[in-house]
Amino acid sequence: MSDQELQKPLRKGDQDGQVKLVQEWLSLHGEQVAVDGDFGPATEAALKDFQARTGVPLTGVVDEATFGRLVAPMKAALATIPVNGRSLGEMVVAYARQHLAQHPLEVGGQNRGPWVRLYMKGNEGQQWAWCAGFACFCLQQACAALGQGLPIAASFSCDALANSAKAKGRFVGRDKAAAGSFFLMRNTPTDWVHVGIVVSTGEQIFKTIEGNTNDDGSREGFEVCARTRGYNKMDFVRI
Repeated sequence: MSDQELQKPLRKGDQDGQVKLVQEWLSLHGEQVAVDGDFGPATEAALKDFQARTGVPLTGVVDEATFGRLVAPMKAALATIPVNGRSLGEMVVAYARQHLAQHPLEVGGQNRGPWVRLYMKGNEGQQWAWCAGFACFCLQQACAALGQGLPIAASFSCDALANSAKAKGRFVGRDKAAAGSFFLMRNTPTDWVHVGIVVSTGEQIFKTIEGNTNDDGSREGFEVCARTRGYNKMDFVRI
């Protein structure tokens, strides 16, 4: 069952099932509760606060209307963007901006939560670093909107993206980077440790939107951020 679909109404006393999902979304909306699968008094109170803030009936029950309001940010991020003559690279940036506007964020632990599961095909947990998953998800959305195939093989691995780009003749230096390109942070000549989407390029810096980072630029962060980066130890994938 998709994280965007409610299986059945949920209320105080329910356990497991989609209760954790509701707790995740409540926390993402600023109603911080434990993500433990137990619909207790704290979850009920947080839910009522959310209902009161958003104008849905104040019932303390997660019905379709309430659930729809909880998952509205993800629905907005998944909306199809009209092409209007844009190139693939421009569409990749447009989708990245659409996701950024909804502030995708981990919740419930490292590399966990509905946004991580979206980008990682249902996977989550410490081993599921999701920077490549985010970049490839935006690329897949852009290709689907344009009705064309992927220019490189999608992957959760930075190294696999680099190798696919090399095989396709799309592994380039900074002079060929453009809006919609992927940047790859190089650790060694055969190891890359972080990836994101290039929004624009300048002489000394380039601007990005990237997943699994934070305001400090960590490659193991917790959110989608817009960042400004330098070119040192960077390679690029031409999209």
